[in-house]
Amino acid sequence: MPKLFPFPSPLLQKAIFSALVLLILFTPLLNSAMALAAGLVVGLLLGNPFQSHTGEISKYLLQAAVVGLGFGIDLYQVAETGLTGIVYTLVSLGATMLVGALLGKLFYTPPRLTHLVSSGTAICGGSAIAAVAPAIRASDQEISVALGIVFVLNAVALFIFPPVGAALGLTQAQFGTWAAIAIHDTSSVVGAATQYGEEALQIATTLKLTRALWIVPLVLVSSLLFKNGEKKLSIPTFILLFLLASVVSTFIPTLAMVSSGIVLLAKKGLLLSLFLIGANISPSALRSISAKPFWQGVLLWLFISATSLAVIYQLG
Repeated sequence: MPKLFPFPSPLLQKAIFSALVLLILFTPLLNSAMALAAGLVVGLLLGNPFQSHTGEISKYLLQAAVVGLGFGIDLYQVAETGLTGIVYTLVSLGATMLVGALLGKLFYTPPRLTHLVSSGTAICGGSAIAAVAPAIRASDQEISVALGIVFVLNAVALFIFPPVGAALGLTQAQFGTWAAIAIHDTSSVVGAATQYGEEALQIATTLKLTRALWIVPLVLVSSLLFKNGEKKLSIPTFILLFLLASVVSTFIPTLAMVSSGIVLLAKKGLLLSLFLIGANISPSALRSISAKPFWQGVLLWLFISATSLAVIYQLG
């Protein structure tokens, strides 16, 4: 595999790779963005010593992580958002996917990459991308680019949303709703809402859980759109298991302790899969990527952030 510079020792390559895997699994030192970045360092600078295995492993690990995250969904809490929350979620999701598709045509971005970026923006960032990617048979390169775009915008949102909300005089309820709609990943939603206040945090978290459930219909629709000539729709098994996990977690309270452990393992699995996806990217693959997908993602995020803020501000 071509590297940016020759690395002298295959044994040392394997040692560094293994050390990073252990860091991800057994320490809290690496978050999602850092895990992906570490994988990219391996893939682009050092070379992936397990290239023939990591592609297949990352695919199934992603699916298993998505199923595990389903144990963190409380359907009772989702129901508390009521009709208003459902309407906000449905309208913003539909608008984001539509505008994302139009921007993809404007920037001539590959359809699968466009769909991944739009999905991550519409629902819950990396988790949505992880769920949709196997359904549309996205490549590691496309997944890595989409995740990178989402992670960058998440970091930006975490810092700028609370000051913007304060400057506009948003109420706790308004800010919580805005953060849940316009910030990609749940972790960044929680981080931004925590800075704003307890009520904002509760509303943002609950509404974000509601959005997470839309992963199920989104994956089904995605499978239909990217059938690749298949005559019938094949529903991904892992997304059905995700839905089953949320049902089990909600209606069998005695599994609460087990569910929290499964969610923790799922988050670790997601981190490891992101690392492996990054490690599978080669310099030649990276050179084939233009800046267009990034600016497409930025414009889509600015659109959903500005329009949702305007609606919430006017209705509030």
